[in-house]
Amino acid sequence: MHQRGFSLIELLMGLAITGIVLLLVSPAFAALTESNHREVAAQSLISGIRNARTAALTHNQNVVIHGIDGDWSQGWRIILDISGKGPEDSTNPLLVERASGARVPIVGNWHVQRYVRFSHLGQPLTPGGAFQAGTLHLCAAREPVSHLQVVLARSGRVRLQNQKVEQALCAQEKRFKAKSARAIL
Repeated sequence: MHQRGFSLIELLMGLAITGIVLLLVSPAFAALTESNHREVAAQSLISGIRNARTAALTHNQNVVIHGIDGDWSQGWRIILDISGKGPEDSTNPLLVERASGARVPIVGNWHVQRYVRFSHLGQPLTPGGAFQAGTLHLCAAREPVSHLQVVLARSGRVRLQNQKVEQALCAQEKRFKAKSARAIL
């Protein structure tokens, strides 16, 4: 008699081989997905900073781009800084908001840690009038490494740097988030 189909043993062997292949492939797929999320977040942040500078020039007004709730990882907002208080004043008009669902850890050095302010001439300036320049690091999810850096020059030019380097700011961000998560519990 001619048999059609698979025996139970053949089916179980096929499932076992499929499971082993999936176990081998899943870490690489997770790393690829994380890398893509970092790239999308970096491009979004660069376009946001460029849009904020353009808005400052077109509105002839100070404009601020800042992280949502002080956290660049959640996304960013561009506001007209009419009062001069930046993100602390909720009456400043909102121009653009871009929330991020990927939750890529993004930390900045102290110059751009919370916000970037552009003058009416498109120059990145602090409230005191000093030049504002700095680097926003897009960190790995499980290690204190910065894979991409969004670099803001004193001229207002922004560029993406693709350099994998250990970054202490990434480690500090993880500790801060872990402490705040415990505080919520």
